[in-house]
Amino acid sequence: MLDDLDRRILRLMQNDPEQSLPDLANLLGMTPSRLTRRLDKLRETGVYRGQRAVIDWRALGFTVEVSLRITLDKTQTRAFDDFIEAARAIPEVIEIQTFLGRVDVRLSVIARDMPHYQEIYRARILTLPHISDIEALMHVARIKSDETLPL
Repeated sequence: MLDDLDRRILRLMQNDPEQSLPDLANLLGMTPSRLTRRLDKLRETGVYRGQRAVIDWRALGFTVEVSLRITLDKTQTRAFDDFIEAARAIPEVIEIQTFLGRVDVRLSVIARDMPHYQEIYRARILTLPHISDIEALMHVARIKSDETLPL
């Protein structure tokens, strides 16, 4: 699917995503227009989804992160759909993952402090539909957070 040039392009973009296309093309020994065509092809195939701004929510005053493991009442046919739709509407929920097994969904929730988290938990999380069990895990430290792929 990917040739060596595609891998080199992606590797260099991962290492320095802010470099300009002309600089990247120069590093690769190709013209900017040829690089653009390659990037367009990688976008079309879904390999390259584009660049994005990564904002440090801690720098904005959010100091608490809690991971909630939620088991849903699966006797309700729309349990997953209803729950996920409602959870998406909570701005402090920054990640939603679904699983097979005892735990159905994991939410990552951020808050400014513990009183703010308690407010979110009581007013928004506990009102989510179809929850049969919920377990909160307080985030202590992020040991590794890397989206760089071994290309």
